[in-house]
Amino acid sequence: MKIAFVGKGGSGKTTLSSLFVRHLAASGAPVIAVDADINQHLGAALGLEEADAAALPALGEHLPLIKDYLRGSNPRIASAGTMIKTTPPGEGSRLLRVQEDNPVYDACARPVELDGGAVRLMVTGPFTDADLGVACYHSKTGAVELCLNHLVDGPDEYVVVDMTAGSDSFASGMFTRFDMTFLVAEPTRKGVSVHRQYKEYARDYGVELKVVGNKVQGQDDIDFLRAEVGDDLLVTVGHSDWVRAMEKGRPPRFDLLEQPQHDALRRLRSAADATYARRDWERYTRQMVHFHLKNAQSWGNERTGADLAAQVDPGFVLHEGVTAPA
Repeated sequence: MKIAFVGKGGSGKTTLSSLFVRHLAASGAPVIAVDADINQHLGAALGLEEADAAALPALGEHLPLIKDYLRGSNPRIASAGTMIKTTPPGEGSRLLRVQEDNPVYDACARPVELDGGAVRLMVTGPFTDADLGVACYHSKTGAVELCLNHLVDGPDEYVVVDMTAGSDSFASGMFTRFDMTFLVAEPTRKGVSVHRQYKEYARDYGVELKVVGNKVQGQDDIDFLRAEVGDDLLVTVGHSDWVRAMEKGRPPRFDLLEQPQHDALRRLRSAADATYARRDWERYTRQMVHFHLKNAQSWGNERTGADLAAQVDPGFVLHEGVTAPA
């Protein structure tokens, strides 16, 4: 299951995504955690020391390797250099699976131990001074989108992505790559304004969207969120001494997390798992192609000097049973 956490800056989405990753890991589920936020805080939220988090390999720095591996023997892709962030897989492409070892994971993923379990953590890398004036942050997240386009995951396998804040996620087609999107919203006017933006953007793409009310202090906050987001409100979360200790770098054992928080995380997982029965791989592939053609026409063809529409394999549908070359 591919799951995104989104929300405005300061909403607590990184904290909640890290709690969800811990919850999944505690159950023994295989998890890949991805930090795709411009502010790289997921590693620290998962317990890494600051130096260790800063030393994580950036996906963007390994983009040539990622492209070369995923291209495989796809005859429609002339070279790895002609691949862009939206390039879809086709016959001959290599695919990524959650429970495997491959050169992409070897280069870009690192294990993080969580209360006896372990997850793979991948990061886009921070936006640096060298990027100022010459790049946008979406050039960083392009590696994430390309990997998601080539990812085949099954039930009880999880890829959890901490997305960039606000509505920036809609600058590409990556927002359509998820089975479930959890929007973390505070009970404020600014907090719910992001929900309206997401709802409007996602309406035509069948995006599964649920709201997690965070920093909720009482029934009045719950009533406010319910009035603003309606049935999209899935669960609310209040103050947690465990989270406060985690933010100080001293997290207790995860089983000591307060019961209401454990209950909320179980509801998130149940909601995400329920989307599996509604998976539509043909629509998923069609949306992938849609955004690829848009990018090809607007900038990709000019930048690569190739007709990127020719990369689309009209007979290929990504799904769990598809095989790929070794």
